Amino acid sequence: MAAILVLNGPNLNLLGSREPGIYGNTRLADIELNLRTQAAMASQSIDTFQSNHEGELVERVHNAINEGTRYIIINPAAFTHTSVALRDALLAVGIPFVEVHLSNVHSREAFRQHSYLSDKAIGVITGLGPLGYELALEYVLRQLAADNK
Repeated sequence: MAAILVLNGPNLNLLGSREPGIYGNTRLADIELNLRTQAAMASQSIDTFQSNHEGELVERVHNAINEGTRYIIINPAAFTHTSVALRDALLAVGIPFVEVHLSNVHSREAFRQHSYLSDKAIGVITGLGPLGYELALEYVLRQLAADNK
């Protein structure tokens, strides 16, 4: 049971080949490996989960509360702009979360500029590519260290 859960929404399984001009060339597996390494250096472990299905992400959030998850890092992808269900699940479990986006959603289409999650997130990182995940994890690791003092 890991204290940190990293969730990724639809189409992120295609990272590395999907619109590299927007999302870069880094594969999701490489991002997850880097996060595991970063967490291990802080004597923490992470669980990762990606799904193209809203209900599966909601179920994973629900399960997190029974697994001792203390923080969630989430890139909801397209569900950012559409999923009240995912928002409600995150609020229901009460686990603090950081929202991450690879691209700068504020410089893209108008519909991408609204998030159903941002107002409830403890932080939002957007437009920094894979580094955004690392920065989110660094924040969470610092919070865990402070919580354990």
